[in-house]
Amino acid sequence: MPPALAEGTDQTAADLVAADRATMLLIRHFETALLDLFARGELSGTTHTCLGQEYVPVAVSGLLEPDDHVLSNHRGHGHYLARFDDPEGLLAEIMGRAGAVCHGVGGSQHIHRPGYLSTGVQGESLPVAAGLALHLRRHRPGALACVYIGDGTWGEGAVYEALNLAALWHLPLLVVVEHNGIAQSTPTERAMAGTVAGRAAAFGLAHTQITATDPAGIRAELAPLVARVRVGAPLVAEFRTPRLGPHSKGDDTRPADQVAALADWYPAVAAAAPDLDRAQRERVARVVADVSARPPAEWTDR
Repeated sequence: MPPALAEGTDQTAADLVAADRATMLLIRHFETALLDLFARGELSGTTHTCLGQEYVPVAVSGLLEPDDHVLSNHRGHGHYLARFDDPEGLLAEIMGRAGAVCHGVGGSQHIHRPGYLSTGVQGESLPVAAGLALHLRRHRPGALACVYIGDGTWGEGAVYEALNLAALWHLPLLVVVEHNGIAQSTPTERAMAGTVAGRAAAFGLAHTQITATDPAGIRAELAPLVARVRVGAPLVAEFRTPRLGPHSKGDDTRPADQVAALADWYPAVAAAAPDLDRAQRERVARVVADVSARPPAEWTDR
């Protein structure tokens, strides 16, 4: 989580930008390393990278407090790394090696540690988040539940049941929508009638749409809204963001020129901070070498 910004301190502002960039670059190189490992036949199963969307959890995590809960989805590596800065534990989990976050039984999609839960079941996280938000409202006033969902998840009935309860019970629930315009291989406009904003409005929920990619600017916009979430005003924060990679490790059905035309934050950040980019690339390479050399994870009944 990036350090707090001290008012009127230019150096701290610069440090915050550097911290944001470092986490974004860490996630980018982690995800590309996963795709490389799959291509070399060193990973089994599946994985869903967040290439292009890395800035979303980096921005959001800077607004979260230690008592807040984060609920993620199948495309959640960036959510985890922005919250915990633990590439070793996450890669060990994905590879089933010693030191894995969940002893290697969760894999890429199903991660649990205190205050964090991810699942590959579409729509599952939102009702769980609503329940957690109710608990937090009763027992930890001021804390919130933050749940990440995609635009494709808005076809699940559980989403609307949870939003209804969030509105009725004034839950401290932050719904972060990573709207990348495609659900697996189906363009959003062919699967979802109306808009995310319209659906939030149907429940009387606050909604904001974010198109920026600068984490500091995003946090400045979201901070007053998130403060309201903490006192019982649920929020749907919709990020319009690209998905640069395939749905899973290699099943992108979009034409190559369509993907190439999508905006990507990475070239500008890498050009502005080449030393940091190189450092994070090398960090991920060291993590891959370390974890690859570890023995298989062993489940212990605790």
